[in-house]
Amino acid sequence: MNRLFQLLTLGSIAVLASCKNGNGKYDASGTFEANEVIVSSELSGKILIFTVEEGQTLTKDTIVGTVDAASISLQKEQVEASVAALSEKTADVSPAIKLLENQLEVQKVQLDNLLHEYLRIDRLVKMDAATSKQLDDIKAQVDVAKKNINVTAQQINVQKNNVATQNRSILSEGKPLQKRVAQLDDQLKKASIINPIAGTVITKYAEPGEITTAGKALYKIADLSTMTLRAYVTGSQLTQIKLGQAVKVLVDDGPDKYREIPGIITWISDKAEFTPKTIQTKYERANLVYATKIKGKNDGYIKIGMYGEVKF
Repeated sequence: MNRLFQLLTLGSIAVLASCKNGNGKYDASGTFEANEVIVSSELSGKILIFTVEEGQTLTKDTIVGTVDAASISLQKEQVEASVAALSEKTADVSPAIKLLENQLEVQKVQLDNLLHEYLRIDRLVKMDAATSKQLDDIKAQVDVAKKNINVTAQQINVQKNNVATQNRSILSEGKPLQKRVAQLDDQLKKASIINPIAGTVITKYAEPGEITTAGKALYKIADLSTMTLRAYVTGSQLTQIKLGQAVKVLVDDGPDKYREIPGIITWISDKAEFTPKTIQTKYERANLVYATKIKGKNDGYIKIGMYGEVKF
């Protein structure tokens, strides 16, 4: 009888010790993850500068490297030279127009003289000092002078319109070239490798001097200031949680201690899945569970892949 009592007592102590070590103190468990971003170059070429190191903390929009873009720069210079050459192909209408304008001024002076002569002869005809034929002759000369002025004025307008049309045709070739320059400028900007988020470099995949291609991974960075615990709950636990709910996240802090971190439930899966082999639920292993995401501030001790527990 005493022997049986001793065995029962030892069993009770073992159960209590097991509970003290953490069993039964959490509602769900999982592993920590972070929002990771794989950064790549937008341009193919040789990596000239690459200052990234694993464990380095980078701020957003920091230029961390440069890819050789000499060929693009040469293309841009060539296109810009083509744009400049277009202006040399355009015609200068000024000399021809100046000549016609001088001719027009002379014709106007001649017309003024003829009009003055016409008035003089008209007075003489009225005084019977000149014949009607003289008046008709001078009138004909006036008409010819007016026609000459109109022809010269039309020549000036035609010359301007023809040259303007020709120049517009030449200069219209410049618009596609200018668009091409803008495209090359955009490609030159992509020669700079810009860090997209603030965070810590987790893995480095490339070194200066290597040849990279557009889309090839150069390094992986993650914001470790906030970590996400992907925990799994059973169907019966779904009624206990909701989005935005504040929970307690527990992280091992030695053999028998836990570090407690406040967390917020930010995502609950709408589909059940089979329990991952590495995950234990409150009721040991359930066949179907629902994934949740719980965000919490990282005090620096939480690492990606670390095991964590949550108390609702």
